[in-house]
Amino acid sequence: MVSSCGRLTWRLSVAWPSEKAKKYVHGETASSQNTTGRTSPSPPSTPPPAAAAGTHALRPETARGRSRPSRGATRGRAMREGGRGGGRITGGGVSSHAVICSTFGNGTDQLSLLEFKKAISLDPQQSLMYWNDSTNYCSWEGVSCSLKNPGRVTSLNLTNRALVGHISPSLGNLTFLKYLALPKNALSGEIPPSLGHLRRLQYLYLSGNTLQGSIPSFANCSELKVLWVHRNILTGKFPADWPPKLQQLQLSINNLTGAIPASLANISSLNVLSCVYNHIEGNIPNEFAKLPNLQTLYVGSNQLSGSFPQVLLNLSTLINLSLGLNHLSGEVPSNLGSALPNLEIFELPVNFFHGRIPSSLTNASNLYFLELSNNNFTGLVPRTIGELNKLQMLNLEWNQLQAHREQDWEFLQSLGNCTELQVFSMTGNRLQGHVPSSLGNLSDQLQELHLAESKLSGDFPSGIANLQNLIIVALGANQFTGVLPEWLGTIKTLQKVSLGSNLFTGAIPSSFSNLSQLGELYLDSNQLVGQLPPSFGTLPILQVLIVSNNNLHGSIPKEIFRIPTIVQINLSFNNLDAPLHNDIGKAKQLTYLQLSSNNISGYIPSTLGDCESLEDIELDHNVFSGSIPASLENIKTLKVLNLSYNNLSGSIPASLGNLQLVEQLDLSFNNLKGEVPTKECAGGGRVSTASDIYSFGIVLLEIFIRRKPTDDMFKDGLSISKYTEINFPDKMLQIVDPQLLRELDICQETSINVEKNEVCCLLSVLNIGLHCTKLVPGERMSMQEVASKLHGIRDEYLRGY
Repeated sequence: MVSSCGRLTWRLSVAWPSEKAKKYVHGETASSQNTTGRTSPSPPSTPPPAAAAGTHALRPETARGRSRPSRGATRGRAMREGGRGGGRITGGGVSSHAVICSTFGNGTDQLSLLEFKKAISLDPQQSLMYWNDSTNYCSWEGVSCSLKNPGRVTSLNLTNRALVGHISPSLGNLTFLKYLALPKNALSGEIPPSLGHLRRLQYLYLSGNTLQGSIPSFANCSELKVLWVHRNILTGKFPADWPPKLQQLQLSINNLTGAIPASLANISSLNVLSCVYNHIEGNIPNEFAKLPNLQTLYVGSNQLSGSFPQVLLNLSTLINLSLGLNHLSGEVPSNLGSALPNLEIFELPVNFFHGRIPSSLTNASNLYFLELSNNNFTGLVPRTIGELNKLQMLNLEWNQLQAHREQDWEFLQSLGNCTELQVFSMTGNRLQGHVPSSLGNLSDQLQELHLAESKLSGDFPSGIANLQNLIIVALGANQFTGVLPEWLGTIKTLQKVSLGSNLFTGAIPSSFSNLSQLGELYLDSNQLVGQLPPSFGTLPILQVLIVSNNNLHGSIPKEIFRIPTIVQINLSFNNLDAPLHNDIGKAKQLTYLQLSSNNISGYIPSTLGDCESLEDIELDHNVFSGSIPASLENIKTLKVLNLSYNNLSGSIPASLGNLQLVEQLDLSFNNLKGEVPTKECAGGGRVSTASDIYSFGIVLLEIFIRRKPTDDMFKDGLSISKYTEINFPDKMLQIVDPQLLRELDICQETSINVEKNEVCCLLSVLNIGLHCTKLVPGERMSMQEVASKLHGIRDEYLRGY
C-alpha cells in the first residue's frame, strides 16, 4: 500500500566518498508511507581495474576537486601500483630462482592459483575454465604477472564473476601479490588469515560477498593502502591493529560491534574511513584530532551516542561527513562551518540533535549535499542559506523549524541563489500559512519539492509553475484549498504528484493526462467532484492511482484498466455508481484493487480472474449483485478478498479453497449460501469476526519466529501456530528469530527458568499469539484484551531495561 504524503527517504552514504560523480536515485520505503527521494553518494560496486602486467595497479584517489552529480553509474578511478615487485621465493620447497614465465613460470604461484580454483564450487561464467596446465597461468583470466620478476603473480582480479565457494588460504602463498580483487561474487566462509601475511599487498577488495567471521589482522601487510570488505556479514569487534600506510578502510554493511579504535589515529595516511550500517558504539575517539589527511568519515547507521563529536572540529581536511542514524544528541556546534570549511557532504539525519541550524554552515562554500532531517532542530532556517550556491540537495524534513510570518520565509528567497538545487524538502515542520511566490525563484534544475504535513494553506502554490523540471511534487497533508490548476499538466517531467489530505475542490484537471512520465498520482482525501477523466487511460506508465475519499461519481473508465503498468487503483469512499467494465481483466500487473464504499452496481466481472497479479481485492460496501465469480480461483497471489456488504447471492465457490495465500477473507452481509472453504485465517470454517484476531496472531508469531505460514516446513497438519505450541515454552528460544535474540542479548542456551526480563516478555508475546490462533473462535482473545496485554508487556520490558 502507498500513502499520499510524500517525503524524502534518508539513506546514508556507504563510502566511496572521494568519488565525486554522484548518482542520485529514488529512495526506498522507510516506513509505512511511500517515500521517494534522493540519496547521498554510494560507493562504486567494483574496484578500479588493474592494468596490464608491469603497470597494472591503481592510483590512490587523492583528488579533492568536485564534479557534478551524474545519472550514470559511478565509475572507479585508475590507481597506480606503488612499490617494487622484486624479491625471491622463500620457502615452500620450490627453487628460489624464478623460471621464465613464457615457458613454465613459478610452481608455487601456479599451485596456489589451482588451489584457489578447487575452492570454487560454482563458476557460472566459466571464468576459470582455462585455468589448467595447458596454458601459461600468467595468461589465465584475471591473472597478471610481473615483468620485472617473470612468473610472479602480482594481480588477481575476478570482480563480479558470480563465483560460489570460499577463498582458499593458498592465496597467502602469492608473495608478490599487490592487487587482489574478488568483489561482487558469492564467496562465503571466513577471510583467510594467510592474506594478512602478504607484505607486498597494496589493494584488497572483498566487498559484496557473504563472508563471515571476524576480520583477520592485516597489520603485517605493511604496504596495504586500500581495504574494502563492505557488504558482507562479518562479525566481531572493530579491529584495532591496522597497517601503517592504509589510506582507505571500507567496513560498511556488516555486523561489526565494539567501538571505533583510537589506534586508527596513528595511521597518518588515512583519508577514508567508512563503517556505515554496523553495530558500533561509543563516539569518535578524541585521538582522531591527530589525523592530518582524513577527508571522508562515514559512521552512520550505528549505535553511536553522546553529543556531537567535538574532535571533528579539528579535522579541517574533512570533505564528507556522515553521522546519521545514530543516537547522538545535543546541539550542533555553532562554528561547524568555520571549522570544517571544505565540507561537501554533511549528513546528520535521524538523531536527536536540537537547537538551531548553525548559520556558519555557509562558510563551507563547497557544500552541495546537506541532510539534517529527522531531528529536533528549531527556529528559522538561516536566511543566509542561499550563500551555499553549490547546493544540490537540501533535506530539512521532520524537524520543528518554523515559518509563520512573511519574514520567516526569507530563506526561500535566498535559496534562489542556489542555481544547482535539485532536491528540497521541508516536509513535517512547523510551517504555516501561504507559500510565498518566491518559491518560483528556486532553481530551474529543481527535480523534487517536498512540503507535505506542514499546515500550509491557501491556493495551490503558483510559484510551482516556474519549476518546469520537477519530477516529484509532494504537498500532501496540508490545508490547501481551491481548485487544482490546469497548468500543472504542463510540467511534462512530473513522475509523482502527491496532493492527498488537503481541501482541494473542483474537478480533476484533464491536463493531467498530458503527463506522459507520470507514475504515481495521489489525490486522496480532498473534496474533488466530477468524474475520473477517461483520458487518464493515455498515461503510458502510470502505476499508482489513488483518488479515494472524494466525491467522484460515474464509472471507472475502462481505459485505465488498459494501462499496462497499472499496479494500484484505490477509488474507495467515493460515489462511483456504474458497473465494473469487463476490460478490468486486461490489468495484468494490477496488485491492489480498492473500491470500497461506493455505489458500484452490477455483476463482479468474471474477467477479474484474469488479473493474475492481484493480492488485494476490496469491493465491500457497494451494491454488487449476482454470484462470486469462480474465476477468482485463478488469482494464485491473492491475500485479501473483501466482498462484504453487497447484494451477492448464490453458492460460495468451493474453488476459493485453492487460494493458498489468502490471509483475510470476508464475505459477510450478503445473500450467500454454503460454507466458506476452511482457510487458516478463518479457522472455524465460516466467516467470523474472530478471523481478524486469528490473522493478527499469525502475524505476531511470524514476526517473532521469522517464519511464514507458507514456508515449506508447514505441511501435513503442521502450521505456524502448531509449531509454536509444540516448542512453547521450554524450547521457545530455539525457534525465536536468532537476530532478535542477539539484539536482546539472549543466548539460545539460556534456560527458560532464568528470571530474565527479556525472556519473560518474549514468552508473554508468543503466548498471546497462541491464544489468538486457537482453532475454536470462541476461545480466542478479543482485540481489546490483546491490546491491553501488549501494552502491559511493553511497560514491563521498559521497566526492566
